[in-house]
Amino acid sequence: MVVLRNEFGGVLRDVRLRQGRTLREVSKDAKVSLGYLSEIERGQKEASSELLFSICEALQMPLSEVLSEVTDRVSAAEQMTIPDTIPANFYSGMLSASPSMRASNHVPTLGRGRVLGNRSHTPIRSRDLAPVA
Repeated sequence: MVVLRNEFGGVLRDVRLRQGRTLREVSKDAKVSLGYLSEIERGQKEASSELLFSICEALQMPLSEVLSEVTDRVSAAEQMTIPDTIPANFYSGMLSASPSMRASNHVPTLGRGRVLGNRSHTPIRSRDLAPVA
């Protein structure tokens, strides 16, 4: 499960470290206590939108860029939760339901031309599947 406060905190910390700045410097510029900023960076506290804006100003980084980086991290985390196996009989049910597919003897393949095997589970990633025509 993705926890947004962790992602926001990670992005803010990464930006601060890339700039070579200390928590003390950023907390002073953002007018937030050092301890609270540290908790935000560690994902222990959720910052309000006003506080996020203030921290972004202190980091001289537009809030939209921070949001974009958070979006990228959330997207990457969501992709990691997609099952990496699909049952081998997944396509057989689809094929038996389609008379045109049955007539053409179409065999579903993976994107790299590998044919699905007869094992109970074929280790594939959903992004490797070629569209069934």
